[in-house]
Amino acid sequence: MPMLSSELEAASSGGANGGRRPTVVPAPDAADAELSTRPRRRTFTAPDKLRILADVDRAASAGGIGAVLRREGLYSSTLSDWRRQRDLGAFGALTPARRGPKLAEANPLTAKVALLQTDTRVCCCA
Repeated sequence: MPMLSSELEAASSGGANGGRRPTVVPAPDAADAELSTRPRRRTFTAPDKLRILADVDRAASAGGIGAVLRREGLYSSTLSDWRRQRDLGAFGALTPARRGPKLAEANPLTAKVALLQTDTRVCCCA
């Protein structure tokens, strides 16, 4: 059955939206309570780093190291840094370092300098 002219005009004009229906966007889901609102930097403990390095050392087959890196979500440069630290024997370097300015150690000679400065004020010449 052919369309009538009034139906054609209604279909072509489309009303106020130019023939388009308004897109319905669903409301966003409520945020999961387990997810933090602020991202945190991942840190690895020294045993975790040593475990990952041992896994990489055992994965000698082709593609084995890449599989370990993908599983752990690491870059090869991070692995290189950890290997270097391990080879230098710097197990203290395998622990995460405190970020920010470092505290300066007190100079052990400061007290002696202050004592000597007070002694020079006394005049022994008479």
